[in-house]
Amino acid sequence: MLTFKDHDAVGDGSVEVPRVIATAKFEIGMPVRHRKYGFRGVVFDVDPVFNNTDEWWESIPEDVRPKKEQPYYHLLAETPEPEYSPYIAYVSEQNLVADGDDDPINHPDLDEFFIGQEEDGRFVPRAKAN
Repeated sequence: MLTFKDHDAVGDGSVEVPRVIATAKFEIGMPVRHRKYGFRGVVFDVDPVFNNTDEWWESIPEDVRPKKEQPYYHLLAETPEPEYSPYIAYVSEQNLVADGDDDPINHPDLDEFFIGQEEDGRFVPRAKAN
């Protein structure tokens, strides 16, 4: 589990005390499946809370629009419809479940972010050169 922290200034602002703002259920490299639409993907980045445009968020029908105050995941995603796959998806935590499917996830960018796959299905992230 990943924990994201923010900092609150204390007193005159010279001391910062961390506070937890979100705990991510899924880790980088985890295969996941969309709870409603069934597409699969691999997590390659996590935002502790919604970090996309309001236009994008408002384009989601209101009756299924997820809350913003939760982790959002960037996925290397695939769908059975070839005309829509592969793609990058941005999905709220409430709409994801762990993917236990043994079938491979195929995305042309997997090698850019990961060096391989563990026996348990998780992908091993590449070391970042900052």
